[in-house]
Amino acid sequence: MGILAVVTPTSLRVLAVVPARGGSKGIPRKNLQLLGGTPLVALAVAAGRAASLVSRVLCSTDDPEIADAARAAGAEVPFLRPPELARDSAEDWPVFMHALDFLAREDNWQPDLVVNLRPTSPLRRPSHVDAAIQLLLDTGADSVKAVCLARRHPHKMWLRQPDGRIEPFLNTPFRLARGPDVPRAELQDIYWQNGVVDVTRREVILEQKTIIGRRVAGLVTEPADSIDIDTPLDLALAELVLAQRAARVS
Repeated sequence: MGILAVVTPTSLRVLAVVPARGGSKGIPRKNLQLLGGTPLVALAVAAGRAASLVSRVLCSTDDPEIADAARAAGAEVPFLRPPELARDSAEDWPVFMHALDFLAREDNWQPDLVVNLRPTSPLRRPSHVDAAIQLLLDTGADSVKAVCLARRHPHKMWLRQPDGRIEPFLNTPFRLARGPDVPRAELQDIYWQNGVVDVTRREVILEQKTIIGRRVAGLVTEPADSIDIDTPLDLALAELVLAQRAARVS
């Protein structure tokens, strides 16, 4: 990869992308579901707009209704994503390349950093976005991913075989020597990528053809801020956390 440009928070060009396709499996029209009376896509846009280090917020969607909701929240929606980039099997990299190519071609504008703000992590705060950007600058990493302590440790996980037998998921020397029933306090902390925020250098996306580079720093977030909306139960839990936040403020 080429030499990285030196950037400072005052000179940064940071693009926040809110990827929000119309289809979804766990919850129909998931990105338009309401949390605290606001669509999930609008909450993602609001977090990006309120972050002090973000220059532009763009929503990439194939869905006109989602586009309208994102525009109403203050996002740029200069295109509708092509259908081939909105299938269940669509990966992140071509979606982000599509947005970068559009901005370079139509606006003659390129960001230094690209932020991924998934609507399915609606409890993120603007401070998470700024902290992730600052962490990338401080560490010199290619990318930053938000993580939180995993609720379930892989030391205690199993693989089930077709005949019904189960085998350890991990085969580390420690697991083989001690077995599965080790107190959690003796196990090394394991972190789960939670989708709250990702930040990546533009060069990584262009040259490594991925949106997460080889050198990754982790921004640790609290579990209550890290709820990922995949089922109606997740949405109900997020409503509870949001209500608790409001009660603390009042």
